Amino acid sequence: MRIGIDLGGTFIKGGIVNDANEIVVKKAVPTEVKKGPAGVIENMLGLVGALLDEMQGGAASLQGIGIGSPGTVDDHTGRVLYSNNFNWENVDLAGAFTQRFGCAVKVSNDANCAALGEMLSDKEKSGSAVLLTLGTGVGSGIISGGKLYPGDNPGGAELGHMVIRSGGRLCSCGRRGCLESYASATALIESAREAAALYPDSELAILADKNDLNGKTITDAVRKGDSGAITVFDAYLDALGEGIVNVINIFRPDVIYLGGGVCESFDLMEDKLNAFAEKYAFGGDKALVARIKKASGGNDAGIIGAAGLLL
Repeated sequence: MRIGIDLGGTFIKGGIVNDANEIVVKKAVPTEVKKGPAGVIENMLGLVGALLDEMQGGAASLQGIGIGSPGTVDDHTGRVLYSNNFNWENVDLAGAFTQRFGCAVKVSNDANCAALGEMLSDKEKSGSAVLLTLGTGVGSGIISGGKLYPGDNPGGAELGHMVIRSGGRLCSCGRRGCLESYASATALIESAREAAALYPDSELAILADKNDLNGKTITDAVRKGDSGAITVFDAYLDALGEGIVNVINIFRPDVIYLGGGVCESFDLMEDKLNAFAEKYAFGGDKALVARIKKASGGNDAGIIGAAGLLL
């Protein structure tokens, strides 16, 4: 049995994962970021202790602990080098767990773990995959040969920060025109807010006046046939498609998973994105073009993927 920990900004989620990559016990505790690294780590250690109490055979049955953490992670040492959301620098996560439990400990970026979890949970068992999570930013994880590829050095595999429009929107990373600044949920909302002024009679304008623009309300407006919303969402899909084609051309994975709240409306995205990829991927139909699928693991993917670091 392995334990997987998914460290989030609000909750720390953890689970006992069996050899079939199924979660048999799952628990969660508050993160309490305000307590600083030591306090958060103590909460994580307590969660692992509670899971061990539920594990048949206890600590003797534990193969190891895998952890998915936000930020730039050194997968070789298990240190979180930097996490903006937590205000962490050079935090030795692996060391704290090894000292307490004396077992194998692996740490990676949370998006990497989610990608690995999606692959391990997918019944089609693709050997190579890329996950893009469309949330506040655009996270990513790469699977090659059935194994996580986090880059050769810390800070790699950050596909959300490839530039798709030179000189474009300012990104949170300081560059302009990154995929994240056009394909995140945040970017979709920003585009909708800008369009509301151009379409004063549209559903978008009503939503903007009520301060009710989010991924769901925008895609609901698309379903209603609102011209402003359709224009915004089509432009969003074009930008996302550009990023996906870049990913296909570089990695040629079997599948690309898309996750995040925007993908609750994947039925509005699937056909257009797959058609875009088939049209613009290098080599056209003479080479494999990855199928674009909705990530289905949800919160469990991060736990399963974190435990999967030990495989």
